[in-house]
Amino acid sequence: MSDRDWNQPVEAAPTDRRRERHVAKQSRIVGEAWKLARRDGLAALSLRELAAQVDLRQPSLYAYFDSKLALYDAMFADGNHQLLAMAAALPERDTPSEALIDLVRALITFSTKDPVRYQLLFQRPVPGFEPSPESYALALAFYELASDRLKAAGAKTADDLDLFTAIVSGLSHQQVANDPGGDRWVRLSRRAVEMYLADVERQSTTDGTIPRKATS
Repeated sequence: MSDRDWNQPVEAAPTDRRRERHVAKQSRIVGEAWKLARRDGLAALSLRELAAQVDLRQPSLYAYFDSKLALYDAMFADGNHQLLAMAAALPERDTPSEALIDLVRALITFSTKDPVRYQLLFQRPVPGFEPSPESYALALAFYELASDRLKAAGAKTADDLDLFTAIVSGLSHQQVANDPGGDRWVRLSRRAVEMYLADVERQSTTDGTIPRKATS
């Protein structure tokens, strides 16, 4: 190859403008769907009104989502992307227990900031909706992240994990239902985690295994 050949600029791969516009429109539809769901409730989401909000006729929505359940699936994926971004932004901590406290506090706050998003991700508000494998993989990614923090703090069993999810779910529900916009149950994060880890350590001792102390 000649020197001239080496110096030729590398041409960028052609951009699929149509695909870009399609993805951008899908993103806009999902954003407007969240707005309507916050106003009217997830189950009451109107495709006719959604289409009007994004300058489409209702039948044209099916060029972007082939069913209402597919739209919910896109919202589920979007919400989990936001959840993973929240978790990724948590600061590094010197001890596993402090990292776990941060996660609980952040989860309750995340739930309170958007109760409709909380319902779609953690409850079953839409009859017949099940996330697709692709969308559910995002939820599993967060589950693995939380599991890693739990294991680092001393949790060992499936029961340990189930108890943790019940505690966080209960605190989040109470915060969303009884103090929206406040921090009444957020402030209990440290106490809840310390009680939980003390029980995990006690169970480890009872089971005859060597407990891993999670210092704070």
